[in-house]
Amino acid sequence: MNPVPEDGAFLRIESVTKDFGGFRAVDQVSLDVARGEIFALLGSSGSGKSTLLRMLAGFEAPSGGRVLLDGVDLAGRAPYERPVNMMFQSYALFPHLDVWDNVAFGLRREGLPRTEVAERAQAMLRLVQMESFARRKPHQLSGGQQQRVALARSLAKRPLLLLLDEPLGALDKKLREETQIELVNIIRSIGVTCVLVTHDQEEAMMMASRIGVMSHGRLLQIGSPADVYENPSSRFVADFIGNVNLMEGTVAGVAEVRCADVVHRLAQALPQRPGDAVTVAVRPEKIRLDASAPPGEGNRVRGVVRAFSYFGDCTMYHLDLPSGAKLKANVENERRHGELAFALGDAVWASWQPGAQVVLTD
Repeated sequence: MNPVPEDGAFLRIESVTKDFGGFRAVDQVSLDVARGEIFALLGSSGSGKSTLLRMLAGFEAPSGGRVLLDGVDLAGRAPYERPVNMMFQSYALFPHLDVWDNVAFGLRREGLPRTEVAERAQAMLRLVQMESFARRKPHQLSGGQQQRVALARSLAKRPLLLLLDEPLGALDKKLREETQIELVNIIRSIGVTCVLVTHDQEEAMMMASRIGVMSHGRLLQIGSPADVYENPSSRFVADFIGNVNLMEGTVAGVAEVRCADVVHRLAQALPQRPGDAVTVAVRPEKIRLDASAPPGEGNRVRGVVRAFSYFGDCTMYHLDLPSGAKLKANVENERRHGELAFALGDAVWASWQPGAQVVLTD
């Protein structure tokens, strides 16, 4: 048995690879997760995130690398031999069993004493506020209630690691947002380490303390939700997380990038040389719109409103720029009754502060 890591890594994934024939689903992924942390693997369909989760659970064997949990190498251990529980998107509740028996099922399979089974099942139902539904069958529950039962069943066996595979994907948007908060509070109250897989960036940013963005089997960036959003490491991450304007250009000075429609004046010096090709990323909410030209020469461009999307608290304006490029600007709605600051066809000036941009080379 390996000793517990001294650097605080409770779950350690070391250069894990998974091949299916000639296809590499997971490519040299390394990751440390701290004890009690909620970590999200975020990526589109086919990015490798669910395959990685299945290897943690023991449903798939790595083609290379290793996984350690609390200092113990999990290689060769069957799913039922691991101190790990996985909750699926479908919840996988037994339709012929009531809520109480669904939660108690795994405990009975372990051969625990009847009194301990009863105590644990009751405690878990109390935790997820489903005690009054103990004798209902799954089909008599709402989607959110089924999700809580599935969570109670997953936690009843007191796993060291909880794996969530698109846990809220079956819920409608409003219920999903409400359940995210409940789910995080329950997981934190237990103190279990959790790895969450999702394609929903809002879900990942709401629930996790750190996010790992995956694409084509590789882990592209790891960081806090704020860090990944504000400081993306590549074009893919910038484009995948939230809305963004990506502008191709060349380095023109120590802190200047020239693009087709705008000169970007930056707050910090660039490591690239003049003439190097780069991409400048600007989030729509960093952009200000005005009817008249703002002062200065950089970080401003004139465009025409070609479309807008009203969201209540804000409006997303889509501008046509002189080169034919598009620009999105997100403006908070300060007026009542849906009154908009600009109409279709209006000529407006878009501007942003130095430091609002991120310069990318990948």
